[in-house]
Amino acid sequence: MKKIFFLIGLILILSYANGQVDWSIFAGPQATAARYTILNQKQKNEVKYGFHAGVGLKTAFENNLLFAPELFYSLKGYKVTFAQFVNPPDTAALNNNTSIHTIEMAALLQYNLGKAANHFYIKFGPSLEFNIYGKEKFDLKSGGTVDRKMKFDFNGNYGYVGGNLLLQLGYETGNGFFVSTQYTHGAASINNEDGGPKIRHRVYGLTIGKYLRSKKVVLNTKNKE
Repeated sequence: MKKIFFLIGLILILSYANGQVDWSIFAGPQATAARYTILNQKQKNEVKYGFHAGVGLKTAFENNLLFAPELFYSLKGYKVTFAQFVNPPDTAALNNNTSIHTIEMAALLQYNLGKAANHFYIKFGPSLEFNIYGKEKFDLKSGGTVDRKMKFDFNGNYGYVGGNLLLQLGYETGNGFFVSTQYTHGAASINNEDGGPKIRHRVYGLTIGKYLRSKKVVLNTKNKE
C-alpha cells in the first residue's frame, strides 16, 4: 500500500513540474450490490441505492493518455438472503441489509477518444477503499431482528481496507463539464473472518462533474546571478 501511495505522489510531482493540471469536482447516484458467496455458493442479492462525491485531477502523459486520480466518498451496501449460515453477520442470520460509508482513492488512467474540445473518453484503474463506518440489519432464525454497527478490524469480522477495479465511459465538453457511467468491480473481499463469506462490491454509477480551473506549472531551474 505504501508503494502505491509513493508512486501516485511521484507521478503528481512530475506532472506539476512538466505540464498542465486540471482539477475537478463531481457527484452522482449509484446502484450497489455485492457478489456474496459462502463456500463458493452464490447467495441471493438485491440492489441498493447510494451516491458518491469527490475531487479529481488530470494531467497529460503524452498524446491522448492522461493520469486522472480521484478521491471520493462512496455510500455502498447490499441486501443478501442466506441459503447457508456463517459469521459474519451471525450463524443464526437469515439475511443482511448493510449500508457502508467508504472513502476511495483511485489511481486512474484516462484515454481521450479524439483531440477535439468535445470528446468521449475511457478511464480505468485500481482503487483502495477505506471502510469508515457501517450498519447492518438482519433477521434471526429464532425470531427477532438485530440492528447494529458493523465491526471493522484487521484480523476478523469486516475489513477496514478493500480493493476495487474501476471502469468509466464518459463525455467531456470544451468548457469543462463532463458526464460518465462507472462500474466498480470488487477485487478483494471485505470480510476478514476465516471461513466466512466472500463479499465483493459491485457498483454501477452515474457521475456529473466540472473542471474548476487549469493551472500551468513551470519550474525555473536557472541559476540566479
